Amino acid sequence: MDRRAALKLFMTGVAATLASCGRPPEEIVPYVEIPERATPGVPLRFASALPLAGYGRGVIVTSVEGRPIKVEGNPRHPASLGSTDVYGEATVLSLYDPDRSKAPYSENRTQSWSAFEAALRPRLDRHHAEQGKGLVVLTRRITSPSWLAQLDALKRSMPQMKWYRYEAIDDDAIRNGAKMAFGRLATPLPRFSDVRVMLTLDSDPIGPGPEQISYARGIVDARRPQAPADSLRLYSAEPDWSLTGALADHRIALRPELIRNVAIEVARAMGAGFEPPDLPDEIKEFAAAAAADLQARRGAGLVMAGPRQPSEVHALCHWINAQLEAPVDFIAPVDPVTEGHTESLRSFVSDVRGGHVETLIIVDANPVYDAPGSLGLDEAIKAVPFKAHFGGYRDETAQLCTWHLPLTHLLESWSDIRAYDGTASIIQPLLIPLYDSRDPHQVLATLQTEAGPSTLDLVRNQWTSAASDKDRADLWRQTLHDGVVANSAFAKISLPSVSLPKVAPATAAGRFSLALAPDPSVFDGAMANNAWLQECPKPFTSQVWGNALHVAESDARELGLGDGEAVQLKRGETTLEVPVLIRHGQASGVLSTTLGYGRKHAGTIGSGVGFDVYPWRDAESPWLIDNVTVVKTAQRSEILQTQHFFDLEGEAEALQPRLTLADLASGNFHFERPGSNPPTLYPPVEADTYEWAMAIDASACIGCNACVVACQAENNIPVVGPDEIAMGRDMHWMRIDHYVVDGRPGFSPTPCMHCEHAPCEPVCPVAASIHDSEGLNVQVYNRCVGTRFCQSNCPYKVRRFNFAGYADGQEYGNLGEDIVKAVFNPNVTVRSRGVMEKCTYCVQRISVARRSAEREGRRLRDGEVVTACQAACPTKAIHFGNLSDANSRINALRADPRSYSLLGELGTRPRTTYLARLQNRNPDYGKARS
Repeated sequence: MDRRAALKLFMTGVAATLASCGRPPEEIVPYVEIPERATPGVPLRFASALPLAGYGRGVIVTSVEGRPIKVEGNPRHPASLGSTDVYGEATVLSLYDPDRSKAPYSENRTQSWSAFEAALRPRLDRHHAEQGKGLVVLTRRITSPSWLAQLDALKRSMPQMKWYRYEAIDDDAIRNGAKMAFGRLATPLPRFSDVRVMLTLDSDPIGPGPEQISYARGIVDARRPQAPADSLRLYSAEPDWSLTGALADHRIALRPELIRNVAIEVARAMGAGFEPPDLPDEIKEFAAAAAADLQARRGAGLVMAGPRQPSEVHALCHWINAQLEAPVDFIAPVDPVTEGHTESLRSFVSDVRGGHVETLIIVDANPVYDAPGSLGLDEAIKAVPFKAHFGGYRDETAQLCTWHLPLTHLLESWSDIRAYDGTASIIQPLLIPLYDSRDPHQVLATLQTEAGPSTLDLVRNQWTSAASDKDRADLWRQTLHDGVVANSAFAKISLPSVSLPKVAPATAAGRFSLALAPDPSVFDGAMANNAWLQECPKPFTSQVWGNALHVAESDARELGLGDGEAVQLKRGETTLEVPVLIRHGQASGVLSTTLGYGRKHAGTIGSGVGFDVYPWRDAESPWLIDNVTVVKTAQRSEILQTQHFFDLEGEAEALQPRLTLADLASGNFHFERPGSNPPTLYPPVEADTYEWAMAIDASACIGCNACVVACQAENNIPVVGPDEIAMGRDMHWMRIDHYVVDGRPGFSPTPCMHCEHAPCEPVCPVAASIHDSEGLNVQVYNRCVGTRFCQSNCPYKVRRFNFAGYADGQEYGNLGEDIVKAVFNPNVTVRSRGVMEKCTYCVQRISVARRSAEREGRRLRDGEVVTACQAACPTKAIHFGNLSDANSRINALRADPRSYSLLGELGTRPRTTYLARLQNRNPDYGKARS
């Protein structure tokens, strides 16, 4: 083949690929008003929603010429409030994943949809004739009203058909606790704005999950007042560190099975007739202080238990809250299925073993990977004569199925979904499917004998059928525009009074217990093939590309363990070899780790990363595993952690100062404040228009990493992979530093400081690092010759060097394939090998806003420029603005008594400043326990 023919073939392939990057044939409605004909290069924004554990979070997706490139929160949606989480931010990378399924697959070869339908149709005809006998549909949690309506119609046409659903990150204990307390299922919705004292019992309301953004915003906002009586005081009892525990004013570490004893002790203080549980004096003191504080704030006290605690502990918390007249509302469950998730899977396995399942349709689920190992689900699926798996990847479940069929991505199809409070949103497609795939609604329509409406018509009719013909079109357009269905949140319900449940005190169960949790980076593992999430440093440990077994310091000393050493876990006949990471502040006798790793068929990025603990889960107790034996081995495994690459010079107390509200009121503290600068030989900084600056509230940062992934998505920051990470070559522009003061961790987002007297600038031999007229420390990429002098001279260690072409020819894994390049932001340069890069304060966003203001003949307004990290932050810890505007929010924050400059004694005069971390300690309890 000559060169001309080769180029023709190449261009034909490129044209076919790019043809998919266009608008879907149906009408979708932008979030903001635009001209009828879109201007090339001008992005469009569309309201949609993304699921997590089956519940929706409202988002605004930015699309450039048919390419979705960025996800941000929808301010109208109660579950996102204009912010995002790491999973939402990373969704666009999953859209362009080269490992996504592209066509039907069976008998070890690519097939067609017509071949699948020909294989399925005779079976469906028989099932319809037998009222659905032998037909089973297995899904994850479904809260889509349109999907539920289809399942209901399918059930009516085939009454003996069965639908099972399973979510790995379940809330069975929470649901059953409400049923035990009230006699019916109900979902509690705390009103955090009214809470002034809160006790969490192995609960992490601001940790990863569908409620994270809303709950974190509510809790942090309740802690903002600076009068002790008006600010929320937080107590936490937990076995290992959680984001909520890190934020708490008082925290104790306790084995998970013993946390019920704290609940019993608190209940006893409120009149419950329990026998005193066996607790150490320190724990009794904690429980007494929390109980007294809660009772003193009747009507403003709240107790919450987490999913690892059994249902009777949740019922007891409902009783305590009733005594406190706690500010909590209840709604009917958004998940309409009354059966528990593990109970549902157990019923499915029982049906298979009884020979009652002939045809199995699995939609968007991977139970072979994430089901409890005790159920033996893989053997059950193997025993079904005909099984079809619909999903985005040929994953672990697909490997055992007769057919695997590609499912559309969330940004390629129509649907709807409810949030945790019942608020419904429309899921809009941003582009036509890239591959030969079907959406879940089309899958269910296939199971019917008669052709149904299109997915668009199905979803639209679900929400407009009650409107008049005249109003229907306007209602639909307004709903798409807003991103939420008006007045769709579930109404509050009244519940009967709570009876005191029977709760027996617990004793320690064996030498070691293993506590499991969703992973803060990959959650349940469904997004394990997403490189942004794999390389996102976890809170507390900064670990990337894998998980580890967390061990308490006292246990590590007893076992003679160090970081990275491998141990063998044993429980019965089951063994697992895992690397160890020692954790200060973890309860003795507790081993902990996260789910979502050890995937065998995730894809190029996610397969073989970390270890899998799903097989260890028990259907009766999926979150806690008792009687685990630990045996030290002679092996070692490198644990990849990023924080030590960028440790700053100084003590943690100076790098992240802490204040109590009493300290703040007395003024008994001293910081390096912005403006209190030592003498310098640098010339004065002059600004002709704007003076950009950032302020970060350390009290509000929860360490969730949403800002880190948002910055990566916005600024085309490359993934380097585990090998480069092992050599200290992380490329994130924003990092979350983790400081431990008096045994208590805290988080500090650290972007470039944009120093007015930047040490990086005078050492650059080619003036690639310079100051612009608006105070930004900018990097001129095409001047940079890679001396790295600037990086060596930066005391904040925020500069990143491209040792290889991480985004330009030497990408990790399959990230160099053409389809992945569609995720790039066209307003940001893709850097090449040998170039230094760093945070720019999202200069491209500043430029867009400035040009818009200039066209209108005005100056930029305060708050008009929002950086990517600022937009993503669930708690609004990051603020950005113009120092030239005397009335700007940024000036008010820099004048706050808590404001300080990081390493301000160096005289760098950073434009990025911080607000000291505040704690609202109980003076009657004394010093916070660690």
